[in-house]
Amino acid sequence: MSLHPSGVLSRTTHRVPVLLRSCHLEPALAVTVFVTALAVAAGRGAAGSAAVAAAVLAGQLSIGWCNDAADARRDTVCGRRDKPVATGELPPRGAAVAAGAALGLCVPLSLLSGAAAGAAHLGGVAAGWAYNLRLKRTVLSPLPYAAAFGALPAFVTLGLPSPSWPAWWAVAAGALLGVGAHLVNVLPDIEDDLATGVRGLPQRLGRPACRWLAPFVMLAAVGVVVAGPPGPVETPDRVLAAASGIVAVAGSAVPSGAARSRWPFRAAIVVAGLAVVQLLLRGSDMA
Repeated sequence: MSLHPSGVLSRTTHRVPVLLRSCHLEPALAVTVFVTALAVAAGRGAAGSAAVAAAVLAGQLSIGWCNDAADARRDTVCGRRDKPVATGELPPRGAAVAAGAALGLCVPLSLLSGAAAGAAHLGGVAAGWAYNLRLKRTVLSPLPYAAAFGALPAFVTLGLPSPSWPAWWAVAAGALLGVGAHLVNVLPDIEDDLATGVRGLPQRLGRPACRWLAPFVMLAAVGVVVAGPPGPVETPDRVLAAASGIVAVAGSAVPSGAARSRWPFRAAIVVAGLAVVQLLLRGSDMA
């Protein structure tokens, strides 16, 4: 075996793109950008928002690598060509080590925001790991998503110069967005999940029910952010809520024979985006 530095560097350089493909990078970055923007809107400042971004990214990467390590056998059986662990490019142990390293980094990064804020974020990350390792196969599968996303506003507001619990509507909207994300994430793979013994709540409900639920759970998040904050509901809020409702209904009302239509998925994403925009606009009212 050669221990020449160039050989080690070559293997490391080759491993990095594989690890990035295995960490669910797009949703990890999306969640990181959203929470960082929420921190800015809430008044965490440049340094505080940067600390939030680093902690959330590390936590999301740990959850993504944990997912691929835990699902290695199932993804191989299903022939998932998009999963490096399933194709043999990355050994399950490699994904597990990366997950552990990212989790270890997440702890001090989370605590940069203070003990209470750090505990809130680490609790959400723990919920993500619990989903990967156990709860995704049970009827309780939405709960980790609700807990993880619902904890994000608390991570932001408990790290403010004057720490405070977030407003109820921010937590509720986060939890609903989490449940909607769970439905959207599972929707394309329900048949493969059932074939390999994964029977979370969406799999038990079936594709037709989830096709309707995903956009409307996201729509509920919009409703909470529009109606929850104090003060009158302004005309722009009403317009946003109406637009969200139209998208949700249009996306779900596909012909019954189009079971694999991508429109419910797209509608859920659009409505979720509108909810996130509204939540960011209300960021200063969260604390």
